[in-house]
Amino acid sequence: MSAITRAASLPRSLLLLDPKKLLFSLSSFIAAAITLGIAFEASLPRPWWALLTVYVTAQPMAGAFRPKILYRLGGILTGATVSILVVPNLQHAPELLVICMAAWTGLCIYLAVLDRTPRAFLFQMAAFSSAVISFPYLDDPADVFTTTISRVEEMTVAIVSVSLVHGLLQPWSVTPMIHGRALGFLADAARWTRDALGRRHTPLENEHRRKLAADIAELGMMAIHLPFDQRPPGASRKLVLDLQKQLATILPLASAAANRLDTLSGLAPLEPSLARLVDDIRAWLANPAQMQHANGRELAARCRELAGQRCEPPAWRDLLIASLCVRSAEFIEAHVESGRLAQQMGSEPVRADSKRDKPQREKSFPLARDHGLAVLAGLATATAIILYCAVWILLAWPSGSATAAFAALITCSFATQDDPAPVLGRYLGATLLTFPLAAFYLFAVLPRVDGYLMLIVTLAPALLAIGYIQASPSLSARALPMFSCLIVALGFLDRFAADFATFINVGMAQVGGIIATIAVAKLFRSVNVRWTARRMLRDNWIEISQMAAPASRFRAAHWTGRAVDRLGQVAARMAVAEGDDALHAADGLADLRLGRNVIAIRSALPTLSAPVQATLRKVLEGISCLFQLRGRKGVMLPAPVSLLMHIDAAMAAICMEGQSPPTHPALLALVGMRCNLFPAALPGRFGHDA
Repeated sequence: MSAITRAASLPRSLLLLDPKKLLFSLSSFIAAAITLGIAFEASLPRPWWALLTVYVTAQPMAGAFRPKILYRLGGILTGATVSILVVPNLQHAPELLVICMAAWTGLCIYLAVLDRTPRAFLFQMAAFSSAVISFPYLDDPADVFTTTISRVEEMTVAIVSVSLVHGLLQPWSVTPMIHGRALGFLADAARWTRDALGRRHTPLENEHRRKLAADIAELGMMAIHLPFDQRPPGASRKLVLDLQKQLATILPLASAAANRLDTLSGLAPLEPSLARLVDDIRAWLANPAQMQHANGRELAARCRELAGQRCEPPAWRDLLIASLCVRSAEFIEAHVESGRLAQQMGSEPVRADSKRDKPQREKSFPLARDHGLAVLAGLATATAIILYCAVWILLAWPSGSATAAFAALITCSFATQDDPAPVLGRYLGATLLTFPLAAFYLFAVLPRVDGYLMLIVTLAPALLAIGYIQASPSLSARALPMFSCLIVALGFLDRFAADFATFINVGMAQVGGIIATIAVAKLFRSVNVRWTARRMLRDNWIEISQMAAPASRFRAAHWTGRAVDRLGQVAARMAVAEGDDALHAADGLADLRLGRNVIAIRSALPTLSAPVQATLRKVLEGISCLFQLRGRKGVMLPAPVSLLMHIDAAMAAICMEGQSPPTHPALLALVGMRCNLFPAALPGRFGHDA
């Protein structure tokens, strides 16, 4: 392309620039210029490290940015303290020093993977900073204290500069993202439920509903950032958590209604009144959000009215109709309430009442934490660091310390992923593509630069362009290796020195660290995806077993939130499992419905007579034994016939008692259990059927 053609196309490309991304890139560049100026003026030994810290720390969202700043500062101080305590005391035993630093790094990664909140950045930064401070000085640890102080100064200057500049320019808030995600979730949930009630289930149904579970879990992670927003947020954290609780109930309620409809359709054609109600619900779901909010309460009342018209004692078909109508009513009410909360979130900023909201700040959407997965990530990180250092020491490579430092940076950055090898491959590709740009700057541009201001002007095109890439979610993973390659290769010492041998050696250290990290990831982490998904399903089965034990304590909302979060995590693993994998046979959504049925039965126990309580306890004991066996063997074993007999006996006891209507929560929960555990069983004999 000629220069004239490029000049003609420039205005058009400028029109395509995103102002928010450009603002973020400009903010990071100003922070980088300030950081570099302070580093030069204070004669810090490695200004390039301060400059790299600016771009490692920067985040596009204000809400996500500020808590990470605080935690990273704490992580830097923690890592520096560990380096000062460990390195001088073990300087005469490098092998033991490497093992200790690897163990410390593995412990930090274990805590980071287990935490799953912005607090995880404290542990990641503690692991990374101690590795970067310690490894380059294992051969000569006498100056470790001075080196540690210098690294802390460089990183602190960078973090404070980024915090101040981004605070003044105010990057965009996290609230609009939460609002948009909530509206998107409701639209997806309405579309999926409309298709399910229309009996047009498709092979993509599982993927769609599991994506909804992942969206709910992601809202919780966003809600954590709200107290740190720099602008007055349009939503309080309590509002987002209330929205999450409502959204978490939509999935099991919608799927339960679809399940009852499938069962009813398999028995006989639907009654005209019920068929009209289902069609009206589907039509309501196709309406805009405003019409849904206006007509939802009336439609839910129709569902409850039809459920109450069943005869007493009810037949099996009556119980199915009552279950379908009640679950549909609860779904509609949850959908309407979720829409109201989302609309409130998108309106004017909510003024928090400090007296009323202060206790709510300690509450959060429950997260499912997997100690086994965290231990595996920590062990893989520690093993990788030991292997890096072993190769470096055995080969006596002069730049081996840099390789170990880069490898520690990359390992800590991607330790939370199940299989980081694909991402690391793109990381390597971005690094190799940036080397020509780094060489151009080092050998053709910088020799002609004189003074700090000229240096900043010269670096502006490259740093602004890569910063714009960093603000793009689909390309942000490539920005860090580009910054790392460019900044580390240029050096940015107090005096310019362009040495080709040093440039090649540093480049080989970076590439070697990435390749070594990919090799270790393929060796230790490639089989982790299915293993992790199965572990999560087993944890869910074990929790259901514990919750079904009549003597155990339970928290209904807490378990539902954790189960939805776990279902969202499993959704990501389902995407990489092959179609015939046994993982797809385990329906996490059916387990979620079953767990809510267990909660309903346990909540209704005190309101029932002693004979009915005895039959329900047998059902709970059977559920507990079944899921305990599933969790122990890791296989979705079929429910025994004895459990079906206990469920039928409990339903018959409630129906014959005469005081419990067909819409009694315990009776509807038993209907749900029977449909979920024994979908192919013959209709039960209750009430008039008995």
